[in-house]
Amino acid sequence: MLNFRSAFTPVVLSALIFLTAQLVRAQSTVHPALPVIPTNSFNITNYSALGDNVTTNTAAIQATVDAALAAGGGTVKIPAGAYLSGPLRLGSQINLHLDANAVLRMLPLGKYPGGTDDPSSFIAGNSLHDVEISGPGMIDGQGTPWWPFARERGARRPRMIALSGCTRILIERVTLTNSPMFHIAISGHSQDVTVRGVTIRATPSTDLENPGHNTDACDVSGHNVLIQDCDVSVGDDNFTCGGGTSDVLITNCTYGYGHGVSIGSPTSGGVSNITVINCTFNNTEAGIRIKTDRDRGGYVHNLSYLNLRMTNVNFPILVYETYMVTNKEYRDLNKLTPAIAASFPSNAVVARTPIYRDITFSNITATVAAGYRAGLIWGRPEMNASNIILSHIHITADRPFGIFNAQNVQLNDFKITTPDGVDKLVTTNSQITIQ
Repeated sequence: MLNFRSAFTPVVLSALIFLTAQLVRAQSTVHPALPVIPTNSFNITNYSALGDNVTTNTAAIQATVDAALAAGGGTVKIPAGAYLSGPLRLGSQINLHLDANAVLRMLPLGKYPGGTDDPSSFIAGNSLHDVEISGPGMIDGQGTPWWPFARERGARRPRMIALSGCTRILIERVTLTNSPMFHIAISGHSQDVTVRGVTIRATPSTDLENPGHNTDACDVSGHNVLIQDCDVSVGDDNFTCGGGTSDVLITNCTYGYGHGVSIGSPTSGGVSNITVINCTFNNTEAGIRIKTDRDRGGYVHNLSYLNLRMTNVNFPILVYETYMVTNKEYRDLNKLTPAIAASFPSNAVVARTPIYRDITFSNITATVAAGYRAGLIWGRPEMNASNIILSHIHITADRPFGIFNAQNVQLNDFKITTPDGVDKLVTTNSQITIQ
């Protein structure tokens, strides 16, 4: 019988001191530089754009951006109205600003250049510096007709905002809705990225009529990233990052439908120094989701998840390293038992074997959707997850929390409530200290 207690033992006090240090570190080191935009202003209507929701304005808007670039940068203003457009290319020192009641709308599937063969991202830029997209207007992807093509082999879909290898990026206040694919995709070792006050909406992947697919809200890989005060409900990851990512602070965000705040699945190049604090999750498939596999792993460490509230989520905490496995008994994470986990074959350690270390979960409360488990931490038999703290965790669920192939796990004030007769915690090949 496991004895869960909440007294402030020396181990608990040590954990709390560690958590405080983690928070101070996150707030002091994640402070991205903001873009510097010249004061020049260029209104797209002065370049023949029409906000009638009929006219194709690609050339007019691009001409406005090009004029701003020729002047050394500035703000490209989109006034009230509905402006249809195809793909646009940004430049350095440009702020694409959408006024109140302005809607920048992607051309529909039947008119979008490239269709499902070779569509370009809607708002794109490579190797830029000082880039801003600001509100309070909206960017509408008209993505519903694109989603059925998600699983069709060879079909492609455009991303709404795609920036690669850029420095000093700010996306602020805008509303993004129904992208054909990812809403925000920032990659290529970008640096100093701020996304704040942004609302992102897409139909959930569980919708019976028009399920969204791969409509990730915010895919950001790079260094020195702040995600703050965002309101997100989509059909895939609410946030995710891949390898080559470090120093990320996600704070004061509200998450609805989606697959959770994720890391992976590709983590080659490593992921480190991630802090998620003071966020809420409602109806998400997972709250915290860390996923990879042996052919795409890296060193994932120094992760902190603090002060989180979750309601009706499927998996409050989901950490696993078998993302690409096709065997059904290993893929059904909700019904994974210690015996099934113990039967997973060990492999030789290779360059891309995942390494999960130094992960802290603290002050998390969750109610789990009917029939789902309280959480899962599942390392690989050849490379166990290690140095994990779960402190002040209170979860109510129908199925137990599982810890498999994990070493040096500390449980402090770890309270799992399950129906009578249902285990609260199940383990295999794990070294766990309970306080």
